[in-house]
Amino acid sequence: MKKNTIIFLLSILFTSMMFPSGQNEEQPLKIAFLPVLDSLPFYIALEEGYFAEEGLAVQAIPVSSPVERDQLMQAGEIDGMLNELSSTALFNRDEIQVQTVQIVRIATGNSPVFRILASPQSGITIPAELAGIEIGVSKNSVIEYLTDRILQKEGLSDNEISVKSVPLIPERFQLLMSGQISAATLPDPLAQAAVAAGAVEVIADTAYPQYSVSVLSFSRKSIEENRSALNKFMKAWNKAVLLLNEDPDAYRALFLEKIPVPPTISDAFIIPPFASPGLPGEEQWNDVLDWLEEKGLMSTRPSFDKSVDNL
Repeated sequence: MKKNTIIFLLSILFTSMMFPSGQNEEQPLKIAFLPVLDSLPFYIALEEGYFAEEGLAVQAIPVSSPVERDQLMQAGEIDGMLNELSSTALFNRDEIQVQTVQIVRIATGNSPVFRILASPQSGITIPAELAGIEIGVSKNSVIEYLTDRILQKEGLSDNEISVKSVPLIPERFQLLMSGQISAATLPDPLAQAAVAAGAVEVIADTAYPQYSVSVLSFSRKSIEENRSALNKFMKAWNKAVLLLNEDPDAYRALFLEKIPVPPTISDAFIIPPFASPGLPGEEQWNDVLDWLEEKGLMSTRPSFDKSVDNL
């Protein structure tokens, strides 16, 4: 399939996503999700009726970028979000506003969360060749963080690592595949689709899994006011994770319905395992804070203990 056809189909997938909501209560829990694989347990819990069993109304709020997601949280328009530790830390610079309650995914085995890719036209094949090359990322997010940290581990100096802000995932894919940017960091399954279409995997986060973790977080206000409801939400979520991990192919149809996946890999993509209930470690948290300080994004260090909450 030609690259422009893939890009066209991908654009349709992203723009036509529908996000269902529960109807049991007038005020549903509102959770912001990027259109990424990590949101799949939500849809399983919804389809299996786990939220309804808990007496919960829930609503997925679609967002196209981390910036949009964080703006909704800042405005108090959502209760929770699928995010990353850097996002939680930035919210908590001056006061504790957001608390991370659980890891969602980490890179494991042959299942990366993100891959640093080179365009088909670039000739780049190894990390050292990315020195001085602009890499498309979502700025100030886990994507920029892991890109920096992985390339530092691979021997590149800070002066050799260059990133370009491309917050929208489909646009980043399109720019990479057309050669308008020579490299980009993308999440799976889109990253796998890029490789299938000719992009080169320079390195995946499976080489350094400590840098790649997605999490669920809720506003401190929601936790204080609705702890019982959030406990029920996490119970339903974790029941869905158990089902998914036991038989991922049983939910392939739902996965393809809810998550934008290019048709070139819809059959071949292996749904990865999701994390068991647990919190990120303090060492991970401190490294994220170090990175934010290095970037000039933070001058205070929010407490780990106050920035997480084991619902």
